[in-house]
Amino acid sequence: MMTDPIADMLTRIRNAIMAGQTSLVMPSSKLKLAIIGILKDQGFIQNYDVIPDRPQPKVRIWLKYAGERKERKAAITGLKRVSKPGCRVYVGRGEIPWVLSGLGIAVVSTPKGILTDRQARRMGVGGEVLCFVW
Repeated sequence: MMTDPIADMLTRIRNAIMAGQTSLVMPSSKLKLAIIGILKDQGFIQNYDVIPDRPQPKVRIWLKYAGERKERKAAITGLKRVSKPGCRVYVGRGEIPWVLSGLGIAVVSTPKGILTDRQARRMGVGGEVLCFVW
């Protein structure tokens, strides 16, 4: 059994980018889909779709690159898991961290749903800092 599916998802994305792949497939969950939706809205990935499968649906993510085939750069340069199962990281509404002085995003699980750091600040809510993306 996997203890940290979010860390697994981030590692799969990181590995696919390092290998220069255009897409990847992984097991789906509501939390993963919420995080992937944020990545799409913020322009870090091209698109995603859910593949209905038994016993668990899968999600396919199309990664986003800029530049020509030889020297293309991934839209995601870094992913970091912040709150882990063994050490949860919670922040109040005034303590939400800035990622690379606002160039990256923090994904926060709040009572109002999974939000970016900017959305959480605007709504005035804190929560669990899931990961940083830049």
